[in-house]
Amino acid sequence: MAIFSLVSGLLGWTLLPWLGSLAAVVLGHMARAEIRRSNGGLDGDGLAIAGLVLGWAMIVISLLTILAVVLFFGGLAVLLGFLGVSGNL
Repeated sequence: MAIFSLVSGLLGWTLLPWLGSLAAVVLGHMARAEIRRSNGGLDGDGLAIAGLVLGWAMIVISLLTILAVVLFFGGLAVLLGFLGVSGNL
């Protein structure tokens, strides 16, 4: 599961941005819980953490990008409205 988390995290940065990142986060948490329950019987905690970091980083960057775009165009609309520019060009 830790390997799948890492692979999903990499896919989240390349081919499947939202789906891969979400899968990386879910699988990473599941893998870490399973590794902790095994009391040293399973390895791969580093892979699970890498998948979690890649997944969460992509989700946070995506949300910040969406927020920046909305604020930019919203601010632009307010500025044009304040200057009295109508929507008819």
